[in-house]
Amino acid sequence: MAKKVVATLKKEGGVTYAKVIRAVKSEKTGAYSFKEEMVPSAMVQDTLKK
Repeated sequence: MAKKVVATLKKEGGVTYAKVIRAVKSEKTGAYSFKEEMVPSAMVQDTLKK
């Protein structure tokens, strides 16, 4: 199933995507967790500024 999704994301002439992984600290426990997002390549810098 994952191969089919990746193949559709890499379609020629389509929008290119990038995976953004951020470490988020929990206020309750203080532990870090990771949040993954698929964003268009043009919006990577805007996503990281949040």
